[in-house]
Amino acid sequence: MTIFITLVTILQSFSIALGVGSSTLAIINFFVAIADGTIDDTERRMMGVVYVVLRVAMIAILVTSLLLIAYHGSSAGILNMSGFAYAQMLALFVLFINAMLMTAHLMPSTFGPALQAGSWYTLGTLSALSVVGIVNFTFTHFIMAYVTWLILAVGIVNGIMAIQKSKRKQT
Repeated sequence: MTIFITLVTILQSFSIALGVGSSTLAIINFFVAIADGTIDDTERRMMGVVYVVLRVAMIAILVTSLLLIAYHGSSAGILNMSGFAYAQMLALFVLFINAMLMTAHLMPSTFGPALQAGSWYTLGTLSALSVVGIVNFTFTHFIMAYVTWLILAVGIVNGIMAIQKSKRKQT
């Protein structure tokens, strides 16, 4: 069982890395595509490829996370898991719900891309913290940091979009 859990953990790390990287490309592609005010067919096609990679990463993260939660939850019990485990579950929950809302066009672009990027970077940060052994924080501390980070991400994304909009008006 140890080899299986190790392989699942490695696959989860690869999936998070793939998700963080493709999320970075997605947000950059989004900024480039909207810079001129319209998203043309070539931009849409390139963004589509990145979104497929993001979906593959999300499916792999979902499967590996469920396996790891089942493994750790079976020994400690789901209610006795660490704040770190709950932090990962919350970031995944936000990631998936936001992705579904964005796909259904129910999440405005004012928040959706920032929540997605912020959640991917949160998962990447949690993964890095795990590697260096910083996993002993409370869920409350995580919530405070996560909400702060998401507010910052919304500000950054909307700030870049505002700068692009003002540049379009000047030309």
